[in-house]
Amino acid sequence: METMNIVVLIKQVPDTWSERKLTDTDHTLDRDAADAVIDEINERAVEEALLLKEAHGGKVTVVSMGPDRATDAIRKALSMGADEAVHISDAALHGSDTIQTAKVLASAIRTIEGVDLVVAGNEATDGRAGAIPAMLAELLGLPQLTHARRVEVEGTEVRVERETEDGITHLAAELPAVVSVGEKINEPRYPSFKGIMAAKKKPVTTLGLGDLGIDPSEVGLAAAFTSVVESAPKPPRGAGERVEDQGDGGVRIVEYLAAQKLV
Repeated sequence: METMNIVVLIKQVPDTWSERKLTDTDHTLDRDAADAVIDEINERAVEEALLLKEAHGGKVTVVSMGPDRATDAIRKALSMGADEAVHISDAALHGSDTIQTAKVLASAIRTIEGVDLVVAGNEATDGRAGAIPAMLAELLGLPQLTHARRVEVEGTEVRVERETEDGITHLAAELPAVVSVGEKINEPRYPSFKGIMAAKKKPVTTLGLGDLGIDPSEVGLAAAFTSVVESAPKPPRGAGERVEDQGDGGVRIVEYLAAQKLV
């Protein structure tokens, strides 16, 4: 393969350092209540795509589904070095579950010609479903190589190493394929000033459901297969129990742990 046409999925999520909560009305994630950032695992996915582009040549296209302010996350990926982006934005998408999201992303990817590889993070920090890459591969009819800690492309074959508690698994498939990456895959680069300035001129195509041929009734909270029916804020942290060692501190700590059924 002379050059590669790579698609990277990214998502804007509430900053994990912010207080995250659900809305009182429909119990969906309150995205306005916290600072919004590109998901860290997506930065690693972008980095891996850029490394493959640098090794083989080609183009990296960022694809993101989210509200208008998701353009901030898209620009971050472009400033890292991605070439262009597709932003799927439609009010009817609010409350969509993973199945609906995967269908929309698959439709958007089909608008990009000659895709050789789709790269994604293995799990977003907001929904924590960890299912989108596999669903996407099924919908696109592509092999899936998930939870990769290393990715290599040689000719028309992609190979990955997957690390689990049981050891390292080696996977291989013919391109095109879907790959998801884990936290050990790389350390993402910081955007340079030149990259930040260049990102402002890179093309971002915005698509609505009409552009993808998807009826609004097929997506959104009302049509979701799963929903949250009730939620409550987490209770405030209670005061701890202090143990002053009078020679029996170790015993008292073990007794406390035993009472909590922790030992």
